[in-house]
Amino acid sequence: MILTAYFSATGKTKKVAEILASAAGSDIYEIKPETPYSKADLNWMNKNSRSSVEMKDKSSRPAIGGEKIADISKYDTILLLAPIWWYQFPTIMNTFLESYDMAGKKIILFATSGGSGLGESANLLQVSAPGAEIINGEMLNRIGSGDKIKQIVDKYI
Repeated sequence: MILTAYFSATGKTKKVAEILASAAGSDIYEIKPETPYSKADLNWMNKNSRSSVEMKDKSSRPAIGGEKIADISKYDTILLLAPIWWYQFPTIMNTFLESYDMAGKKIILFATSGGSGLGESANLLQVSAPGAEIINGEMLNRIGSGDKIKQIVDKYI
């Protein structure tokens, strides 16, 4: 089975996640921070904003709120989607991966971004999912229709 797990601080990535999950025929799970991000928290121009501080600290693990996935073992493939922050996945994605046993799973990264690509995201997340295969998928900016995403998903699963 396939799971689409996503983090969306502003709601833009959520819309893409819904299209991705539909195209993949997967279950969907939203990674919700225990404390939602405010506009001030996301101000990348402020070096003291919450997101800036978290991204500077590679050991940062923002807490996740809401319900956990009841049975992660039923998924063999996880489509992991998030916005790119400072050229990588937000550290809450490390929190998510470390919350479950990901050994033996194939994790495909997809992202949204205003300008940068996936960069070293797969390598940086690998430490949080020992035994999993993590690969960079694609950027899903301005993807348009579900048909286009279906073509992209089919390349990886």
